[in-house]
Amino acid sequence: MRHLIIYAHPNENSLNHNILNTVVETLQSHNQEIIVRDLYKIGFNPVLSLNDMQGQRMGKVSDDVKAEQEYISWAEQITFIYPIWWTGLPAMMKGYIDRVFSYGFAYRYDQGVQKGLLKDKKTVIINTHGKSHEEYEKTGMDKALTLTSDNGIFIYSGLEIIRHLFFDKADKASSEDLQIWKDQIKNLYAEHALNY
Repeated sequence: MRHLIIYAHPNENSLNHNILNTVVETLQSHNQEIIVRDLYKIGFNPVLSLNDMQGQRMGKVSDDVKAEQEYISWAEQITFIYPIWWTGLPAMMKGYIDRVFSYGFAYRYDQGVQKGLLKDKKTVIINTHGKSHEEYEKTGMDKALTLTSDNGIFIYSGLEIIRHLFFDKADKASSEDLQIWKDQIKNLYAEHALNY
């Protein structure tokens, strides 16, 4: 299966990078085709410009966006790995969505009805955050994240979410926590993400 990993974190020593390595190693152990788009490493420009907006309306995108869209078109499954910062996507990942998930590529409107265009692609989302699950539930942030990212971006674009993993209290994670999370990732891909 063709797996695309879209990753956003600037620190190669971060928990998120450790998670990225776990996903890559798991997929490699199952002989999967993998492409990793490390948005910081490739220097992706996350700023949606006026030229981008005008081009999208005419069905035209810049070369860097076209390249990312080709990776998405190639993929059968897409994994997004990024931390939750200020209760949302990091600017790098949000800018990637703004520019790459453009009208006519990720979605369109037919007679006023919105249609996601990235159908037949499975998606795994892996997030880390500093708060506990209990704090997120108490404030309703868990539901807000589901509405704004899962429904508002991924499902809206036609992607089918296999699983959305949230690893909480990430800034205080112990080696035991890390091992539990790695096992969850390995089991997830072994059970759901390698064959459909």
